[in-house]
Amino acid sequence: MSWSRKHLLDIQSLSAAEIETVLDTARSFKAVGERAIKKVPALRGKTVVNLFIEPSTRTRISFELAAHRLSADVINFSAEASSLRKGETLKDTSRTLEALNADIIIVRHSATGAPHFLSRFLAASVINAGDGAHEHPTQALLDVFTIRECKGKIAGLNVTILGDILYSRVARSGIWALTKLGANVTLCGPSTLVPKEFEKLGCRVVHDVEEAVREADIINLLRIQHERQRRTMFPSIGEYASLFGLNKARMAKTRPDVLIMHPGPINRGVEIDSSLADGPQSVILNQVTNGLAVRMAVLFLVNGGSEASLAQ
Repeated sequence: MSWSRKHLLDIQSLSAAEIETVLDTARSFKAVGERAIKKVPALRGKTVVNLFIEPSTRTRISFELAAHRLSADVINFSAEASSLRKGETLKDTSRTLEALNADIIIVRHSATGAPHFLSRFLAASVINAGDGAHEHPTQALLDVFTIRECKGKIAGLNVTILGDILYSRVARSGIWALTKLGANVTLCGPSTLVPKEFEKLGCRVVHDVEEAVREADIINLLRIQHERQRRTMFPSIGEYASLFGLNKARMAKTRPDVLIMHPGPINRGVEIDSSLADGPQSVILNQVTNGLAVRMAVLFLVNGGSEASLAQ
């Protein structure tokens, strides 16, 4: 078992062995979720804080449920109803939570590096639930877990990430995870959102969507990150959908066993047609289910859990 980290801050710093450890641990926790009694005492007596300074549905609820399934006490922090509105700093807020004996603090923040910053002075474990346009580690982990579950492997697969790459923390974490595990990654979208600089990360960059999806085993679609863009990166939503949206005509030119993924929320009719999002090749809801198992695994591991204790 290859895990000795107190925090999960990014995918970039993880080894392939550490990623595999999370995936293998998550597989055990997914089996727990299929039992009649879905709780285990792995974090009994521990306190987990969801410190979400940015809006979230899937990630926050998934972490909350994961902590409950591990028998932890959970505190959900709302920035709108906190002293952050009165000018309190993130550091002071975090130290206040730690003074209340928080053991694990899950952080989502609009500022790149916020979880790394907190990890430098907090005794509690810190988990990055998304920091600006930097990284979203657990999303990447649940994505590769889903791919491995559906395809039986990751090495050698052709994975196309289609959409807003430039402003996407999901894309960055996904690129690191997939390349470390041996996948062939293609990035596609408007040239303003998918610059050639991404080739330095070991990816292929194309701007023709049909070329990008033709040989793909996996198509991972990303929404446009309007909230992070400082200027308009393409003429209109309609033009984006026309040139880069996944529709039935483009899908007909892909491999028959290609799988469709999306981290959500979906903008139906923009990055993907509804019939495809809800179709038989979509594993979007599988990602949501697997996210719970992966986040249980991450909470367990940063708390010092081991393969031996999991087997007990």
